Amino acid sequence: MPGKVLIITYYWPPSGGAGVQRWLKFAKYLPSTGWIPVVLTVQPEYAAYPFRDESLIDEIPVDIEVRKTKATNYFSFYSKDQSKIPSGGFANNQGKGIKSKISRFVRGNLFIPDPRRGWNRFAIKEASEIIREEGITHVITTSPPHSTQLIGLKLKKRFPHISWIADLRDSWTDIYYYDMFYPTLLSRAIDSHFEKSVIQNADKLITVGHNLAEIFSSKAENVSSKFIVVPNGFDEEDFEGINSSIPERFTITYVGTFSEVYPIEGLFSALTSLEKKGRDFLVRFVGSFPDEVKERISKLVSRDKTEFIGYIEHPKAIKLMAASSLLVIIIPETKENQAITPGKVFEYIALQKPVLYIGPTNGDAAFHLRHCGYKGIFEPRDFEGMQSFIIKMMDSNSSGKYYHHFEYSRRTLTNTLAGVLNGK
Repeated sequence: MPGKVLIITYYWPPSGGAGVQRWLKFAKYLPSTGWIPVVLTVQPEYAAYPFRDESLIDEIPVDIEVRKTKATNYFSFYSKDQSKIPSGGFANNQGKGIKSKISRFVRGNLFIPDPRRGWNRFAIKEASEIIREEGITHVITTSPPHSTQLIGLKLKKRFPHISWIADLRDSWTDIYYYDMFYPTLLSRAIDSHFEKSVIQNADKLITVGHNLAEIFSSKAENVSSKFIVVPNGFDEEDFEGINSSIPERFTITYVGTFSEVYPIEGLFSALTSLEKKGRDFLVRFVGSFPDEVKERISKLVSRDKTEFIGYIEHPKAIKLMAASSLLVIIIPETKENQAITPGKVFEYIALQKPVLYIGPTNGDAAFHLRHCGYKGIFEPRDFEGMQSFIIKMMDSNSSGKYYHHFEYSRRTLTNTLAGVLNGK
């Protein structure tokens, strides 16, 4: 029978990002299924957030219990300035200097699986008290940071009766920036041991895509039956009152993080060709971008055709997406990149705007887009295909026919999650 479920998540408002929204929305809609969430997270003043989004605080349901603890912030080794906390590990912080390389080596070899494990001892103590006090029988841990899964591993050993569900939103030892930490063979072995232990001991495992589920399933024997795919999605309420418009100037918008491993050559070869043909456009990048990437882009097309906007609050990001001619998704060009599904995919789907996807055509993200009627799906070097598609979008009076597919609604996905909790 439904009851209380303990959700353990490092990222919670005022932290920003797709991972925050995933569990904020689940917590919002779970009570309608009979499951009452109790959220355990870190106190913001002790947290290491790559982004903050104060607007998300207003979305926390007023009637759910949120417990917060202290944490040891190991990122203070790198910077006292919270605004310089790396996003995606060090995905956006690929400095070439010796100081950057030493910092990454320290992170990859002294803080396994990640520096946010400084929260674990506080979280384990608080979670144990919650389980005892409130008779909790179901616990969910969500990562990244993958150190959060070690909290679940410890709790499962301490309370064998609980049903532990591990939500794995991204790859662990296969994540595209893993080698940037220069892990030694010993460090890799320790991290792989942690990963395998979580997969073997969790009662159920959730991932956001089928490719990602297959990657994790390969880490241990006879575990594939424990995996359930529950993708990210969109909350209809986030789009209420949003006016979708077509700007006078053809505006191409990319929203999200970025690093040097994101393939942009094909796209900008297409845009350079269009510029030479006298086509006007604006490429707008919204999010965190290293200076090296900005300089690289500015050399490919005229500066008056590019615009860089830093990380902004979620409602503002949606308005910028809605005021675009074409939305872009770019998948990092790394091993196992078919398992990467940016959360923005589903918000793009909700807006029903034309989408240009650049990445593996057999990837999870490409699957979701095709499912909703999108055709602009290209491998990174297919600049001729991209150019033809962009021209078609420029010349078209219609944005095409796309589908919401409400199985991606946060409400529907919460019902799926409730089925997992119910043992279905």
